[in-house]
Amino acid sequence: MKSQLLHVSALAGAMALVPSLAPAQFPPPPGPASNAVQDRWPTMPPAQTQQQQQQQQQQPAQTQQPPAARQTQQPAPRQARPKLDDDEAPKPATKPKVAAAAAPANTVTCGGVFVKDTNHLKLAIKYDSRNIVFSDVDGPEGTKIKATVLYPNEARRRLEVIWNNDAARTDLSMIVINGQSQWAAPKGVKLGTTLAALEKLNGRPFKLGGFDTDGSASVLGWEGGALAKIPGGCRVGVRLTADTKAAGDAVTGDKQLMSSDPNLKNVKASIAEILVGY
Repeated sequence: MKSQLLHVSALAGAMALVPSLAPAQFPPPPGPASNAVQDRWPTMPPAQTQQQQQQQQQQPAQTQQPPAARQTQQPAPRQARPKLDDDEAPKPATKPKVAAAAAPANTVTCGGVFVKDTNHLKLAIKYDSRNIVFSDVDGPEGTKIKATVLYPNEARRRLEVIWNNDAARTDLSMIVINGQSQWAAPKGVKLGTTLAALEKLNGRPFKLGGFDTDGSASVLGWEGGALAKIPGGCRVGVRLTADTKAAGDAVTGDKQLMSSDPNLKNVKASIAEILVGY
């Protein structure tokens, strides 16, 4: 617990914002059996008498059309098919739409498994225990603190979860997004977001401290902007970094600044670390 307090103390500026889914119809039955059979087979002609057969033999055979005439006979013209209305025209068969695969979750929210009363086990069930470890992470001034780490061997998917109760791994303290992680905080805040873009996400200028000698500064308050009103009750803290050579005396040292300060235009500050906590 002592090491955690040191970590929180080192990020005091940022953590000021982060407290501890007709029945079927059938054809009518057939009539009598004799009728059913008669329907299946064609009607046969009656048998001819011997007198009728002799009369047919005495008649001269009809002249047959020579083969050439048969070959040159033109087929009867085909009647044009009536044009169907749009509603009657056959529609081409369409393939059923296949639902697109859902994108993997990579956003920290103030709900689901990231609520205040979550724990290590819930995270292991959600993200597969093979992708989670409980180990040391970097703390302030070279120290180490305990945390649940999601995807510890994948820099772009890594996420650190720090608990108030290390022994039980319960009572969420804060979630840390840093390094090369591509996780996003509420409202779409990501690492690398510029100062101007962060101000746009907030919807208004916000307050930050002066830059230290290492070029880092923390957000001190969102001034009633969108990032101050996160559904679910969690809060977002941000640490910015800038080119120390571009950060002049007007934006460095122990002072408070507004993100709209003209002196910050050439600093090229961007987000280096995000804290989400309760």
